[in-house]
Amino acid sequence: MRTKARVWLVLALLVAVAPMLAACYTTQGAGEDLSAAGKGISGAAQKHTDYKP
Repeated sequence: MRTKARVWLVLALLVAVAPMLAACYTTQGAGEDLSAAGKGISGAAQKHTDYKP
């Protein structure tokens, strides 16, 4: 009977942790997308400015 309780506990923990791990990858991907967009905007701004240091 104890082993059944352990199995259920492990399964419950896995179900609880899985979305957290997926969220980390989603957040990382969103951060990379925002970084790429920022670099693109910065490059466009530098290309279209008349300022020469």
